[in-house]
Amino acid sequence: MGTVFSFDVRGGEPAAVREALAEAVAGLHRADAVFSTYREDSDVSRLARGELSVERCAPEVAEVLELAAEAERVSEGWFSTRYQGSPDPTGIVKGWAAERAARTVGKVEGVHGVSVNGGGDVQLLGAPEPRRAWRVGVADPLRPGGLAAVISAAGTEELAVATSGTAERGAHIMDPRTGRPAVTDLVAVTVVGPRLTWADCWATAAFAMGSRAGLAWLESLPDVEALLITAGDEVRCTDGLAARLG
Repeated sequence: MGTVFSFDVRGGEPAAVREALAEAVAGLHRADAVFSTYREDSDVSRLARGELSVERCAPEVAEVLELAAEAERVSEGWFSTRYQGSPDPTGIVKGWAAERAARTVGKVEGVHGVSVNGGGDVQLLGAPEPRRAWRVGVADPLRPGGLAAVISAAGTEELAVATSGTAERGAHIMDPRTGRPAVTDLVAVTVVGPRLTWADCWATAAFAMGSRAGLAWLESLPDVEALLITAGDEVRCTDGLAARLG
């Protein structure tokens, strides 16, 4: 998936945790092999060339395409599952894969806290220690090395933080209406919610919408908070985000 994944696991018997970590990492490599659009032999590449039907692909393909279709419906088309006419679920795969990896490790008996970071997008489960919550720093897109905010997972059993923007990878987010890079007043959108699968999708869709429409749409989603930063260094937040800062 062209990025680095890291795990922070608290509790559990070491041998069982190592086994679960091996399973989770194998799952990430499998996701890359199945969904990569840069590998000619991946299921998604073969699907795009018409060599495979969805039914003949790995079962994960149908699952992810169904999730992506739901994201497209909820975002009214601002999140798209296609690129240049071909199926391309890469906008959802990283969040889905990282969330699945976290749950694979989190099911181990005795594990009370899991953090999986996939290229800066994070799925959190449980807590690192009693009476101490996970905290995630949100990089400031306009001040390299600085933080725009710190998100706390206090009071919840699972929390995800996902950011879409141009600071790290340039103009890579597409406007599904034009098929070209989205031109908006934003440099970053960070979305906070229970599941990384959706947080990643919503951050991408809101970025393509722009700050005004994106903020209004994010406010309408249940269990979602967000931080939007414009190129003019204006910070806009959903009404409930303050409860997550810390």
